[in-house]
Amino acid sequence: MPRSDGRLPDQLRPVEFFLDIAPHATASVLIGFGNTRVICAATIQDEVPRWMKVQGVPGGWLTAEYSMLPYSTLDRKDRDSTRGRPDGRSIEIQRLIGRSLRAVVDLKKLGSRTLCIDCDVLQADGGTRTASITGACIAAAIAFNRLLEKGRLTQQPLTKKVAAISAGIFKGETLLDLCYEEDRDADVDCNLVLTEDGDFVEIQGSGEEATFSQAQMDAMLVAGRKGVSELCALQQQAIEGAMKPANSRDLQKLADFFGKKP
Repeated sequence: MPRSDGRLPDQLRPVEFFLDIAPHATASVLIGFGNTRVICAATIQDEVPRWMKVQGVPGGWLTAEYSMLPYSTLDRKDRDSTRGRPDGRSIEIQRLIGRSLRAVVDLKKLGSRTLCIDCDVLQADGGTRTASITGACIAAAIAFNRLLEKGRLTQQPLTKKVAAISAGIFKGETLLDLCYEEDRDADVDCNLVLTEDGDFVEIQGSGEEATFSQAQMDAMLVAGRKGVSELCALQQQAIEGAMKPANSRDLQKLADFFGKKP
């Protein structure tokens, strides 16, 4: 059965990266998973949290924050500052982003520094957490490379790339990289975080008023592995592209990207 956007069941949405979208960060990337668009920024600070100093914990730290801008959804979403408290979903997702990155970063090689990851959703069409993790890894890798070039780091803290993708059961079929419509109506929704060599970092899955079988779980894992493998290859291209200066074609591509209609 064809999907609403014409994709095959195991096909990713178009994935696009635009580097250094936030010039004051150490590194940043605007990532597009179809109509989902997230800015992921990595900022290196030359200090560690107070609790590390008090407890004498060696090395550095990595923390993440996630937010959805008010206009990122069909119905305006109030800012956390307006509500007076953080949104529970945002807290859960930023903790997931932090865990995912810490799984592939050697914090001792970071030294007495903190890597701050900020993920801000500009437009949401399903998969904002998976896009955030995938983009955050690119931003972190580029930030580390820049510190290595400047001699501020002597060893690469990133041990391997990490990426994330959604999979689900929709009308009895296993689908990869669910858009909002598919995610909303799916019988089963699963988010998978894996390293580039196929090791799992985290699996989040649940039935939506339904149960799912071992065979369906296995099918989602197979689809997820395929998707993450493709994403890691795209990540590598983006990281290598950070070594090249932006040109007029890059700027036109970005203008076209923002000019797309959902």
